[in-house]
Amino acid sequence: MPHVVVIGAGIVGTSLADELSARGVTEVTVLDRGPLFTTGGSTSHAPGLVFQTNPSKTMSAFASYTVQKFCALEHPGGWAFNQVGGLEVATTPERWADLHRKAGWAAAWGIEGRLLDPDECARLHPLIDPDHILGGFHTPTDGLAKAVRAAEAQANRAISRGATFVPDTEVLGIVDRAGRVTGVRTADGVIDADIVVCAAGFWGAQLARTVGLTVPLVPMAHQYARTGQIAALVGRNTEASEASYPILRHQDQDLYFREHVDRLGIGSYNHRPMPVDISTLMADTAGEPMPSMLPFTEDDFAPAWSAASELIPALADSKVEEAFNGIFSFTPDGFSIMGEHRDLSGFWVAEAVWVTHSAGVAKATAEWIVDGVPSVDVHECDLYRFEDVARSPEFIMQTSSQAFVEVYDIIHPYQFRSALRGLRTSPFYERQKQLGAFFYEGAGWERPAWFEANAELAQRLRDGGLAFPDRDEWSSRFWSPISIAEAHWTRQRVAIYDMTPLTRYEVAGPNAASFLQQMTSNNVDKSVGSVTYTMLLDESGGIRSDITVARLADTRFQVAVNGPLDFDWFARHLVDGVTLRDITGGTCCLGVWGPLARDLVQPLCPDELSHENFKYFRALQTHLGAIPVTMLRVSYVGELGWEIYANAEYGAALWDLLFDVGQRHEVIAAGRIAFNSLRIEKGYRLWGTDMTTEHQPKAAGVDFAVKMTKDDFIGKGALERAVAPEKLLRSIVFDDPSAVALGKEPVYVDGRCAGYVTSAGYSPTVGRTIAYAWLPASTRIGDTVTVDYRGTRSTATVHTEPVVDPEMARIKR
Repeated sequence: MPHVVVIGAGIVGTSLADELSARGVTEVTVLDRGPLFTTGGSTSHAPGLVFQTNPSKTMSAFASYTVQKFCALEHPGGWAFNQVGGLEVATTPERWADLHRKAGWAAAWGIEGRLLDPDECARLHPLIDPDHILGGFHTPTDGLAKAVRAAEAQANRAISRGATFVPDTEVLGIVDRAGRVTGVRTADGVIDADIVVCAAGFWGAQLARTVGLTVPLVPMAHQYARTGQIAALVGRNTEASEASYPILRHQDQDLYFREHVDRLGIGSYNHRPMPVDISTLMADTAGEPMPSMLPFTEDDFAPAWSAASELIPALADSKVEEAFNGIFSFTPDGFSIMGEHRDLSGFWVAEAVWVTHSAGVAKATAEWIVDGVPSVDVHECDLYRFEDVARSPEFIMQTSSQAFVEVYDIIHPYQFRSALRGLRTSPFYERQKQLGAFFYEGAGWERPAWFEANAELAQRLRDGGLAFPDRDEWSSRFWSPISIAEAHWTRQRVAIYDMTPLTRYEVAGPNAASFLQQMTSNNVDKSVGSVTYTMLLDESGGIRSDITVARLADTRFQVAVNGPLDFDWFARHLVDGVTLRDITGGTCCLGVWGPLARDLVQPLCPDELSHENFKYFRALQTHLGAIPVTMLRVSYVGELGWEIYANAEYGAALWDLLFDVGQRHEVIAAGRIAFNSLRIEKGYRLWGTDMTTEHQPKAAGVDFAVKMTKDDFIGKGALERAVAPEKLLRSIVFDDPSAVALGKEPVYVDGRCAGYVTSAGYSPTVGRTIAYAWLPASTRIGDTVTVDYRGTRSTATVHTEPVVDPEMARIKR
């Protein structure tokens, strides 16, 4: 049995000790620099509001498990979770519309919730002025966590199974040998350990740096105040019950509220970001109740008090009696940080975790340590999800500060950050700007979404009868009808797409082929020039990634992947005789696709590009003009054409060459929105959105990329033991040409929420929006389902796949 040392006895460390010991790992020692169990970290002052609904399915699952677990905890001091429910109110039409979107998330993730009118809100929470709001969203299973009690209750359960908790013991360093953790160093000596988990809260990043690990979090001060006595609350609650009204969020003003018997607690994000310098923290908090509580900055709270008084008129007769600036951790993307140090085996982190998600994160981390795989998909929280640029101090600070400012903002799914743009650009960037590109951002890359240069084409096509459906204001944000024209033109003639941001690795060496055979689900040990679509599976058969492997030489492969998590997975399994290298930044790629693609490219190439000579899923190293290129006959948009790769120094010349020759074929540059629509038409999945580790290939409709006759590969055993999936990923086509979906909308079958949309795009080919949705396996082709888009319900029909060109005739011309 491994000996585990957990650093931090806050809500995460105690939850983790409980989860580990429940799984038979009882040699657990939990250390904390403070006293037990009010240790002085964020848990000790946390207001404890637990709202489960989140745009992330994973974060909602973490919160729901936290509620489930905390409701069953027992503590001699009283309740650990008070299920008073949650209420979020809207004071603007934008927020009211967004609460409809949030109600959709709740339905999709299985969380009970209901939209209320102002009077219904006031009946639930009589302190609210109903004339000040437009409505609210009520979730009856949300509530208040008594964080210190919940921590102690879980610690006591772990202790009963053999765990040990040690207070007033600061970890001074991590002890390791030969790349593996062996213990922790304290003032009293070394405590041996096989596994060390850093759950030290906002101190965690500083500790992780001592072992060469960047944990991208920023400790931020956040204001919390308690009022004086509120007359309307007198006699309502007891000291034991503490609260009975729903916890309340007024997100239009960045505020939340909870009862403290006959007083109100008010939390505010309605102030400037206040990052905390850990190196001076102890001096800055000298004289305060604990190190996680900074002095209250009264001027910052003035706007919050004014806004709070408008929503809750009873505050006019009260004032702030006690307040502080409490420290919490913020990350660049708002998600927690979990996982094992790749270069120091046995060192794990569970950081940037709020009380809301604490038990869920602890459970997933325990499963990961004990079973090797969490039961829920955690790619959004994985320690290694960040690109190199996102681990720089400036990036971490700026983006985490923006995350603080936007914590309660209404964020559109295609709204990208404004700070630190332009960090990664392809060699085509200047050409794209000249064409009026509107850029999205992903993994630091600037990615054209559409091109204003194609506005005239869009008008010409509209005049010619191509349908351009009206869209509502929300779905029209960060979108242009030009994208419909770009998608249509790709199907009719030819378009060029910048595929440079597609992450690619070189896997090389004498054992490269056998390594990739073991790592992937399909047969990649084929002839030089072969291209194979395949999966990276985890030990449970879940889809970690879908990748494309091109064999360019006997011992050299180019592997197109989804991002840094794939590098981490490969690197953890690397064997002698194999090298792994990220070649993305030194190369570039253009996708040339459409029925005229061969007419455009063939005159530039000395090799024969006919279908007979250059078949689908083959690679060719050749030249276009004088430029050395590697061409892959693959098509994520479902049209004739190639991905054309070159070293980055040839990028501008490659673009100019293709566009100069392409003028006679009316070539256009096309963007990400058109690209997305076309791939959905063709039934091509997007990993991380349409399928994750929670799904096996058969359920996701990609089992054609699994070769069970191979000797062995990661996940094969799990697939052999697999039972029929309960849900399948299906294509659905909306009946109304103007109906729209953006992703994460609930899908109803026979009046019951039975699944959710993953991604969607308008198809100019069929004149409807096509979406992917996870639906019960019993759902059949031709069945009618209903999708709720921000409160508007539209019917759709389950369709065979692919919706467009099921014979693959367009690709294999």
